[in-house]
Amino acid sequence: MSQASVTRKKSTFAIETHGCKLNQADSLRLAREFVAAGYVRVSADGPADVYVLNSCTVTHVADRKARQALRAARRRNPDALVVATGCYPQRAPDDLKALDEVDLVLGNPDKESLVRQVTDLRGGRLEGLEAETFMAVDWRTTRTRAMVKIQEGCDQVCAFCIVPRVRGRERSVPFDDIVSDIRRCVGEGYREVVLTGTQLGTYGFEWPEISLTDLVKAVLRHTDVQRLRVSSLQPQEVGGELLKLWGDERLCPHFHIPLQSGSNAVLKRMRRRYTSELYREAVERVRTQVEDVSITTDVIVGFPGETQDDFRKTVDLCEAVGFSDMHVFPYSPRPGTSAAVYGEQVAPAVKTERVRTLMALASDQSRQFRSRFLGTDRPVLWERTVDMSGEEMWSGLTDNYIRAYAPYSEDIANSVTAARLLSVRGDGMECRILR
Repeated sequence: MSQASVTRKKSTFAIETHGCKLNQADSLRLAREFVAAGYVRVSADGPADVYVLNSCTVTHVADRKARQALRAARRRNPDALVVATGCYPQRAPDDLKALDEVDLVLGNPDKESLVRQVTDLRGGRLEGLEAETFMAVDWRTTRTRAMVKIQEGCDQVCAFCIVPRVRGRERSVPFDDIVSDIRRCVGEGYREVVLTGTQLGTYGFEWPEISLTDLVKAVLRHTDVQRLRVSSLQPQEVGGELLKLWGDERLCPHFHIPLQSGSNAVLKRMRRRYTSELYREAVERVRTQVEDVSITTDVIVGFPGETQDDFRKTVDLCEAVGFSDMHVFPYSPRPGTSAAVYGEQVAPAVKTERVRTLMALASDQSRQFRSRFLGTDRPVLWERTVDMSGEEMWSGLTDNYIRAYAPYSEDIANSVTAARLLSVRGDGMECRILR
C-alpha cells in the first residue's frame, strides 16, 4: 500500500455549515465525498486534519460569523488545512483570501472539486469517488434530518437578495437523481428528508409536464422515507394540487412561507411577486387542506423607505395570520443588490425597535400555537440530549415543527416515537414518550 493511501485513510475532516438548508444539503454531499475518498469525519469543534466552513453571506452578520469561525478553527487546528467555501467566497473571495487563517477559498461551483483539491494540496492522490457511498452516522453529533437539494439558483432577483449572484440562475436537479439521493439517505438511516432549494415551487421548469407536485408524488411512491418535509414555498406557489398530497401522513404538516413585509408598497419595492392579499389567501388554502399545520415565515424590517404605516401593516398581517414561528431580520444592505443604493435608508435604532416589536409578537404567537396541542399525541423525531436547568432531556421535533423535550434514560437518537405534549416550556413543549 502506498504512503499516500495510508495518509488518506488516517486523515480526518470536519465541516461546519452556516446559513440555509441548501448549504446543509451541499455539506452532506461533501461529507459523502470525503468518506468515499478515505477520510474520517470528526466533530467541527474538535481537532481535524481538514476543516471546511460552508458559509453564508445573506447579511453582514453572516459574514462576520464566517470570519470568526475560520479564526476559531485555526486556533483549534494550527496544522490543519482550513477551507472557506459557500456563498461568502462566491461573493467576495478576496476578503477571505486576505485572512491568514485560510488556506483555500472556493466558491459554490468549486464545491464539486473541493475534495480533489484538498487531497492534492495535502499530497495525496484521488483515484475516484464512489457515487453510492453510505456513511456511518453518529446521530448524537450529526443532524438527524437529511437535506436533499432539488434545485438551485433564483431568477426572481428581489431587490434585497444576494442569492442570485452567489447561486446563479435557476436549475433543477434531475428527477431520478433526487430519488436516488433520498434512497441513499434512507439507507444511511435518516428518518426524515427535507426537500430544499432556492425556489422549490419552480422545480422542473426546464422540462415539459414536470413540477414540484410530480416530484413529491414520485418520492412518496418510490422511496421508503419515513418523514418528508418541504422546506420553503413562495405564497404564489402554494396550489391546490400540491396541497392534496398532504393526505399522505409521511408529509410533515409544516409550511415555511416567507412574507418579508405586509405592506404592498414595500413588497413592490422589494420586487416580490405577490401582494399581502395573495399571501393571506395562500395561508388560508394551507389551513383548509392540512390538519394541525404549522406555518412559519421570514420578515424583513427596515427595508429602505419603510414608513411607520408600512411597518404597522406588517404587524397587522402577522397578527391576523398567527404564525407558529417568525424569523425576523433587520434589513442589511448587500453590495451588488439594487436595494443597497436605494434612498430613504431606515435608521438603525428604528430597525432595532421594529425587530423588538415583531419578536415579542412572534414569541406570543408561538406560545399560543403550542398551547393548542396540550394533551395531544404527536410523532417526534428525537435528535440529542440537552441540559435544561440541570436536568438531561431529550430534544426533538414533532411532525408539525414543535420543539419537544422529554426525560428518558435510553438512547433514542434518530428514532421516531409518539409523545404526549404536557406543558409549554421555553422554546418548545415538555412531553412524555409513549412506547
